[in-house]
Amino acid sequence: MPGSSLWLLPPPSSPLHSALKTLITKTLPSLLPSESTFSILAPDFFPPHMTLTSEISPSLYGDYPQAWLDSIPFPSAEDVCVRFGDVASQEVFYRRCFIRVGLEGVRAAVGIARARGVTGEEEVGERTKEWVEWWVREYGPHVSLMYGGVSMDEVKMERVAKAVEEAGIKLCADGSDDTKDASGWDGGVVWLVPTDQPISEWQPIAVREL
Repeated sequence: MPGSSLWLLPPPSSPLHSALKTLITKTLPSLLPSESTFSILAPDFFPPHMTLTSEISPSLYGDYPQAWLDSIPFPSAEDVCVRFGDVASQEVFYRRCFIRVGLEGVRAAVGIARARGVTGEEEVGERTKEWVEWWVREYGPHVSLMYGGVSMDEVKMERVAKAVEEAGIKLCADGSDDTKDASGWDGGVVWLVPTDQPISEWQPIAVREL
């Protein structure tokens, strides 16, 4: 994955943090062992997160990643709301299986992350707005559950959805953006991660609580 990324993680105190981590590192690899690559990954290298943006050039933050992260005018915690939609899959290694996230609660955080990290805008301008619309069509906000290279058919997806719900995570079954009654978290912690490194080396170089 080119460049660095900004991730939004649940607050450490959120029950979702441990529930998602257990799903990612234990439940789903056991449920679908041939479909995942987790047997060769340490759990801490793939924490539960929603990617705000990727493709950030390391030249932007240089030797001062924390100062750069602190300079981004993210919305306040009460204005960032991650709410879960349905479980989905794409034929892409990093989006093999994931939970969709409602857009409106994270739009502002995604926009300013992209503006400051990639498009070179101080605020969310036209270039960033155009990218957000493209990104929603092609990828959309989501929390990954599994990486891998094997196709996920309907039966496998149903098994994953059931495991997610058994973990106490309430989904919005139709996948719409109206996810106010679904599980999720408010605010969270932003990580700056050099995702151009091997997955085993994905560790934050700067951390900021919203």
